[in-house]
Amino acid sequence: MDEKSIENIQQPDKNNKTIEKPKKGEHKWIAFLIIGLLFLGAGIGCLLWTFLKPQPEIAQLNYPDIPSKKDDTSTVYSALTGEKLDDANSLNAPVFCIQTPNGTDGARPQAGLNTAGVIFEAIAEAGITRFAAIYQNPSPAVIGPIRSLRLYYLQWDTPFDCTIVHAGGAPDALAAVRTGGYKDLTENYTYMYRGTIRSRLWNNLFTTASYLKQYSTNNGYNTSEIRGFSRMTPDESKKNRVNSLVKERLSITTPATGNTSELAAGTSNIGIRFGRIPNFNVDYVYDATSNKYLRSYQSGVAHNVYNCPNEDLGERNPEDVCELTQMAPSVVIAMIVPERRASDNYHEDITTIGSGEAYVFQNGLAIKGTWNKSSVADQIKFLDESGNEIKLVPGQVIVSAVPNYGGVEF
Repeated sequence: MDEKSIENIQQPDKNNKTIEKPKKGEHKWIAFLIIGLLFLGAGIGCLLWTFLKPQPEIAQLNYPDIPSKKDDTSTVYSALTGEKLDDANSLNAPVFCIQTPNGTDGARPQAGLNTAGVIFEAIAEAGITRFAAIYQNPSPAVIGPIRSLRLYYLQWDTPFDCTIVHAGGAPDALAAVRTGGYKDLTENYTYMYRGTIRSRLWNNLFTTASYLKQYSTNNGYNTSEIRGFSRMTPDESKKNRVNSLVKERLSITTPATGNTSELAAGTSNIGIRFGRIPNFNVDYVYDATSNKYLRSYQSGVAHNVYNCPNEDLGERNPEDVCELTQMAPSVVIAMIVPERRASDNYHEDITTIGSGEAYVFQNGLAIKGTWNKSSVADQIKFLDESGNEIKLVPGQVIVSAVPNYGGVEF
């Protein structure tokens, strides 16, 4: 019998059952199939483990004062102060530019001055400084005193589209108001009143937030289109401040403001020198906690003003209803201006159109640059040494027009 015949014989098992012998090569095919299935199962298991296993938590690094990158386009910021507005409808609320004295003849302490968004400071006459204090949607119960207008204050006021609040003024200023189409509120006892504190002397003319709003309503001056300063948002200001602190402490970064970082170390104390009279020269001390500049006179006396309630109290003396607080702006600016005695040999003549040297103090830094104002209607621009416009941080700004014979110390 040959081999082929033998392979085809069916062999009985021990239980007399017939078992068919597997065909040649069938064992290998079954083995490969089993191994493939095992590899496939292992691969699927690895993939499931990778995607379904618990993931470790990633620590979130929170750098102080660095805001998120979320861009909230619904937020509205004041064109006057750069601060966030809770009510978007107040963006174009009426603005008032109030002439406020600063003499030692009863003008101090002023009332409500701490709530002005922008304040221009310059010599009015005989070395005595005066303020053009700019308010939008004011709220203090008492604001003032109110004194006379000068032409250069009017020219600084113009871009704010404000009602000019004053008590008379120099002839050229009054002529400009009459012919320039300004909203004008001069001494008027429907919207102003005289205080009864005798030490105030002639610096006793006040107004209230309620009176100012009533004036606007009665005259149809219900909106103002402000051309304000270039401002950082609050988040941008926080980032700028962190950068400045790192630069000052570690000296590892380039300054955000250009090539003026060498000034950073000397900004804790600032001296604004209008002339030789200590009672009108001012000093500022930077307070890092509040990120503001505490204002005092060179004589050493703090510049305190009356912080008044935000309610209608009628015609009251600030001494009776308000509390003293120190002036502390967020931004201090000194701009050097051409100044000379006016033709009457008493008032001042200050150049407002053109350009000159300027220093901007904010976030604990000093930025040296220039100021530029192209026309009466245009807002002043402050440029750094590279020619880039300086964005101011949110909050109150005091701009001091320092005569070219004065100076800035820091």
